[in-house]
Amino acid sequence: MPDTPVDFSRPLKVLHVDDDPMNLRVVQEILGAFGHDAVMACSGQEALERLAVEAFDIMLLDIHMPGMTGVDVIERLRSSSGPERDIPVIALTADVYSRRPAEYVALGFNDFVSKPILVSGLMATIKRCVAAPRATALSRAS
Repeated sequence: MPDTPVDFSRPLKVLHVDDDPMNLRVVQEILGAFGHDAVMACSGQEALERLAVEAFDIMLLDIHMPGMTGVDVIERLRSSSGPERDIPVIALTADVYSRRPAEYVALGFNDFVSKPILVSGLMATIKRCVAAPRATALSRAS
């Protein structure tokens, strides 16, 4: 994706990854209310498979999932060689004590949103991440 400003007059295509069907549904409703398209994935593996064949504007990634955690997904994604490696990724978690937001950025995430999700905070974070240049924490570190 080019480093051009994002047109917020068009719907964003958002990949939302969470193992909890209720969380997927709530975020889908929030994004839909703002005119954005949410594509849901129930696991980290499913997310990586979708990213390999489909383009998204941004990914919302739950941290605590069985099998492959959000941290596992971001590590694989940022170390991949495809264009999907530069997608903006927002960490989502109810566990606000294990890591500070800056630690998520150091892992390769672009930002962090805590659960329960506040609509205004989620939408502001999405806008900030999608509008920012595609430089990720990974590319800034290299």
